Amino acid sequence: MRGSSLSLTFVLGVLLLGGTSFGAAPATAPSTGFKAGFAERDITPEVGMEQPGGYVKAFHRTFHDPCKVRASVFDDGKTRVAVVGIDALLIRRQTVAPIRAAIHEKTGIAPEAILIAASHDHSAGPIGMILPGEFDHASPLVQELAYKKSSCANAGYLARVQQAVMDAVVEADSKRTDCRCAVGKGREETVSFNRRLRMKNGLSFSHPGVGNPDIVGPAGPIDPDVVVLGAWDPKTGNLTGCVVNFACHATTGPGGISADYIYYLERAIRGVTGQQNANVVFVNGACGDITQVDNQSRSGSRQSGEAAALKVGGRVGAEAARVLLSVSDSAGSLAPVAYKDRILSIKRRAPSPEHLARAMEIVSHKQPPAGTAFVEWTFAKETVLLDARIKEEPVAPVEVQAIQVGPLVILANPAEYFCQYGLDIKAAGKFPFTMISELTNDNVGYVPTEEAFGPHGGGYETRLTSHSNLEITAGRQIADALIDMASKFTPGPVPQPPPVKEAAKPWAYGSLPPQRD
Repeated sequence: MRGSSLSLTFVLGVLLLGGTSFGAAPATAPSTGFKAGFAERDITPEVGMEQPGGYVKAFHRTFHDPCKVRASVFDDGKTRVAVVGIDALLIRRQTVAPIRAAIHEKTGIAPEAILIAASHDHSAGPIGMILPGEFDHASPLVQELAYKKSSCANAGYLARVQQAVMDAVVEADSKRTDCRCAVGKGREETVSFNRRLRMKNGLSFSHPGVGNPDIVGPAGPIDPDVVVLGAWDPKTGNLTGCVVNFACHATTGPGGISADYIYYLERAIRGVTGQQNANVVFVNGACGDITQVDNQSRSGSRQSGEAAALKVGGRVGAEAARVLLSVSDSAGSLAPVAYKDRILSIKRRAPSPEHLARAMEIVSHKQPPAGTAFVEWTFAKETVLLDARIKEEPVAPVEVQAIQVGPLVILANPAEYFCQYGLDIKAAGKFPFTMISELTNDNVGYVPTEEAFGPHGGGYETRLTSHSNLEITAGRQIADALIDMASKFTPGPVPQPPPVKEAAKPWAYGSLPPQRD
């Protein structure tokens, strides 16, 4: 692992053997007056429920590992914020609003100070894509396409997730205690890849196929940053919890219901630090075009399944653990804590009359065809659903949010946000540490770069669907808003290790002259 003293072999051994305690912070450290609390809840769906992640229905058949809500609350004595990660494909604002209201009623935390980020887990529960009753206003054909032919949320599961998020944040708030905190940044650049590739025909394809000889090179960057906020008990020195940010689709698919690679990321951090009860909150970065699949690989090794989940989670978790061990001695207060929230109004792109007419003709047969015609039918279905959505909501409310915890700023948006925008936001900011949090507080689908819509663009992320349909400039509008919001904050100081109080005397057996006889 580049830049890390922890080998992957060592970390995997820790994962399998249960872990050993390393590098605990000094137990004599004084209280900082800064408080943090953590909690988690189980939201594992039942076998047989819908599995989200595609444009048509699929169902869970087996179980691999639990899905969770992971919550954290940070308090500088004046302001509290909640940062929540959920093992879910996405979360809709209709689901988020009552959660925030309930948390505010029970804790007093401002709704705008509550960040709820989906990990984009394709192996999680039925929390989307279509919500119950969402297309009740539409024609019988549209309702048939929405409820019978599309991936849908389960009303009972949605209610369970809402309760779990509320309970986790309320518990995390109640468990706030004095702690020592620090933020650090590592680098992991071997497990994530831009899935859009330049092709010899001048276009960009999404997943053109591993080893395709027509691939010229990546159509976009990756973001290798592993940004970590850690909290330690000042009395015991134990890690109580952390927030980890990395940009990569959770699409390794270890098999069955699962938190995907986040499961192994959590195990790696807990194993290396020896703190099996430490809470690990994960927020995904700008990964709308980033996955674990290396389409340029010449190796025949599998790039999905158990091995891929272990590799991605193990390596990112190992790097996060390295960062935690590196910054634990300097941990202290991360004041100030602050938040900002803004709603942008962004137009939706409407299909042309000719596009819509052709789509209506295709879906009138209702039964999806087999083979390559299935793709055409699927996007026709999505076009018809989009037309119904636009009639109700031609302009999308797009919430952007900024959370500050000392020298760290978390900049959140509800998109599957292309990586380049995340890098642009980081480069424009003045904070030493920045987390980009996508699919947060809502879902507005893919938001590609403007270049992706150009003559050398392409890929399914640019296609019109009921979820991905914002105007071409949406990504830049979101980036500009987040950059502006972050500029209104003043970064807090980065905690430093205590200075040496008194120069130590040389060791008696270390200061001897060389012996030559």
